[in-house]
Amino acid sequence: MDIIYELMLIIPILLISLSIHEFSHGYVSYLLGDPTPKAMGRLTLNPLAHLDPMGSLVLILTRRFGWAKPVPINPNYYNSPKKGMMYVGIAGPASNFVLAVIFSLFARGVIFLSSSSIYQLQQSGYGSIFFTAFVFFRLAVIINISLGLFNLLPVPPLDGSKILFGFLPSKFDKYLRKLEGPAGMILLLGLAYTGVLWAILGPAVNLFYNMLL
Repeated sequence: MDIIYELMLIIPILLISLSIHEFSHGYVSYLLGDPTPKAMGRLTLNPLAHLDPMGSLVLILTRRFGWAKPVPINPNYYNSPKKGMMYVGIAGPASNFVLAVIFSLFARGVIFLSSSSIYQLQQSGYGSIFFTAFVFFRLAVIINISLGLFNLLPVPPLDGSKILFGFLPSKFDKYLRKLEGPAGMILLLGLAYTGVLWAILGPAVNLFYNMLL
């Protein structure tokens, strides 16, 4: 039953987190002079404009990471396309880290208002509104840390590859571009299926979570 309750809490977190992540990409691109995100209706927080069915399902099942529909952008509008893509890439994970901090403050607020320790809240179960609220914010922290770190991996189509493109000399671009399209997704799915992905991300997620809560 706990898993069912968690899934009910995860859905709104999913809607909020992925929508803000993609909106952040589009908004930064728009600030850099690209009208494409606005023209395509992606400068919105409406989840229906951003959600990818498969990415959403993966996030619900893993309760750690997933993806949304990429915001269409045109780097030809940027003064420096390479740097512009890097800034757009940074915007998504940065929004998740900001959300993680905000949700951690709400979680701490719940603990304060309940006049209980985390252990005492856990003993009260879902019958307590304070415990339900704490679990919601706790899951939101974990999911947003995980989304931020996952998207920083330097594997196309993840944001980390765009950031890496911005730092690497142009002569290295061809090597990263080989992972664009199906190759990158196959690599990521392989890492996830074998458990390597969480072995990489898990310690970092736990570190940041312990720092916030």
